[in-house]
Amino acid sequence: MTTWRPTPALVRACLLALGGVCAGVVLGQEVLVVVAAPFVVLAVMGLAGRPRQSVRVTARIDHHRLHEGQGTTSRLDVDDLTGVEHVTRTAAATAHVVTDPAYGATGALIGDGLPTIGFSPRRWGRRAIGAERVALTSAWAGWQWGPFDLPEHGLTVLPQTAPYDSRAEVPQPDGLVGRHRSRRLGSGTDFEGIRAFATGDRLKRINWPVSLRTGELHVITTRAEQDAGVWLVVDGLRDIGASGGIDGAASSLDLTVRAAAALAEHHVRVGDRVGLLVVAADGSRVRLGSGPRHLHRLQGTLARIRTDARSVAPERLDLGAGAGSVVHVLSPMLFTPLVTATASLQRSGASVVVIDTLGEAMTGDRGRLELPSLAARMQRIERDDRLRHLAAAGTPVVPWRGPGTLDTVLHQLARRAQVPRVRA
Repeated sequence: MTTWRPTPALVRACLLALGGVCAGVVLGQEVLVVVAAPFVVLAVMGLAGRPRQSVRVTARIDHHRLHEGQGTTSRLDVDDLTGVEHVTRTAAATAHVVTDPAYGATGALIGDGLPTIGFSPRRWGRRAIGAERVALTSAWAGWQWGPFDLPEHGLTVLPQTAPYDSRAEVPQPDGLVGRHRSRRLGSGTDFEGIRAFATGDRLKRINWPVSLRTGELHVITTRAEQDAGVWLVVDGLRDIGASGGIDGAASSLDLTVRAAAALAEHHVRVGDRVGLLVVAADGSRVRLGSGPRHLHRLQGTLARIRTDARSVAPERLDLGAGAGSVVHVLSPMLFTPLVTATASLQRSGASVVVIDTLGEAMTGDRGRLELPSLAARMQRIERDDRLRHLAAAGTPVVPWRGPGTLDTVLHQLARRAQVPRVRA
């Protein structure tokens, strides 16, 4: 509706005023005129307060990119408020989005300011908010503009980065900068040992106490500080369990995406190069990189993950990480080709860690003899068997538990990386 039209209240007031006055005059009943007098006042004031100008209303939101649990505000912009007394807004309901006020309905007088609606996404992903209906009312509720629909706004909701930190070093750092201890000697601050002086050694590296005690020059050797190439393999094929957002139970895909976001933020913060591979029918790959902009790219890619009924052909499943890389496979491990690809990557020489993100998604309290419960139990037995084979092949499997999840595993892999390997 793009023009001002009379409200039902104004129509009723006009009819009652006209009918009461006419009936009082025709019948000679003054009491009818007295009863109709208030409606005459309402009809006259409503007709006199008709707005003459056209109105243009638009809506905007303060933010288009948020994390789970954060909030934004939708605001109205009206080009001309002459003659407008009241504004009403009603926002459409959106899955996993909480509105303030509840149910997304609000109204206010112009003297109190234009009403606003707050939106708070409770789950990562792409959300469409702001699809609403707006109506303007003139003074004395005589004329109404609308209600008319406003277009929705796209909102990118990034996964919540759970507090995560690790003191363990990456097993096989292969870069040139960073805080991890290198496997080879170099110019750094990490003490390695003391050896006899050789041609080309720097004089500032001479250890004078040992040299004076032995009578020969000795120098201090250190290890270079290197960054690591970390790959995050995210299983986006299936979502097990029902998601309740950040306020409720987490599905398997919720745990996977939030764990990947926490690991990416941690490694980027310490200076490592991080890459991302999404295993899905329309999966995506983000190359190794570092820095805040690269972290935003990783988080945006995680927020765009969508489960699909289509599967991935086993011959197309290539994790693509070479020897010397550190690979974190975040998956419930319910897809057999992914388990096979993980084992092949482990045999190729990469340091692979499987992070189990199934959580409590398949532990529903149902009857043990019901068909869905039996199917879930059989599927879990098969999954546990796959994980035992992976562990037997040398691939550690750990459930995601937040801070400190990978400390013990990475320490063990770092020690194993220093042991010489014999390959057939």
